Amino acid sequence: MPHWKLILAYDGTPYNGWQIQPHLPTIQGTLASAIHRITGETVLPQGSGRTDAGVHALAQVASFALRVPIPGPNLHRALNRALPPSIRALSVEPVPEDFHARHSARRKTYEYRIFAGDRICFPMLAPWVWPCRVSLDLPTLQRAAAHVLGTHDFSSFAASDPDLAARTAKHAVIDRDDPPPAPKSSTSPVFADLGDPAQPSQNTRTIFRSSWSQQDDLLIYKVTGSGFLHHMVRNLVGTFVEVSAGRIAANEIPTILSARDRGAAGPTAPASGLFLVNVEY
Repeated sequence: MPHWKLILAYDGTPYNGWQIQPHLPTIQGTLASAIHRITGETVLPQGSGRTDAGVHALAQVASFALRVPIPGPNLHRALNRALPPSIRALSVEPVPEDFHARHSARRKTYEYRIFAGDRICFPMLAPWVWPCRVSLDLPTLQRAAAHVLGTHDFSSFAASDPDLAARTAKHAVIDRDDPPPAPKSSTSPVFADLGDPAQPSQNTRTIFRSSWSQQDDLLIYKVTGSGFLHHMVRNLVGTFVEVSAGRIAANEIPTILSARDRGAAGPTAPASGLFLVNVEY
């Protein structure tokens, strides 16, 4: 059976996330329907992570197998004709049958984009950022972000119940993968490999990069990790914004991590600013 790897870009605004749900538009369901129209086969493509409602992707990876052979360029063209404009197949390539978009992944990178300050956010930009009215300080954000580098139990940054997780947002990213073995990395200020904790838990993850930058009117948080918990990136961003606003001290981040308590961290940032940007295998 031919096995395929897709790289997808999508605007998550009109979808109820990646994972297929009855009677609701999802990325996985829309992709499965497009494959069925092209080939007549019913498959459930597997994604590298289950992004939730309102979350976007610049390079989501999906894999699936077909019974009948089809040239890759033909499949690529047919997919982009069958998919809606909000989902694009950037590439299609054959892979070995043991390749799995989620289980084979080793690192993932997310970006979170904030349009900060008391300014008007144009409607052409608003669906893809967090229009945060707070004035944010880049050096303070950087100091806070550096504290999560390395291997930690991130229970304090994982959603524990729907009411708590929805304090500032209606939607969330879901990416609850088992953490793979952590490869080595450099030890620059935004890259680290700090070893394993003495007693890793099911919520232990390794963060290799955690940094903020400014690009024109946007503040952008980029994080690379071995895997991410439910709401983890958005809860990190919400906490870093609290630090910049002066409601949490940057040096309190290690204490928040040690607490292993969602209530110790800041609120959940909205889904609209989050992008899955890269998956490494």
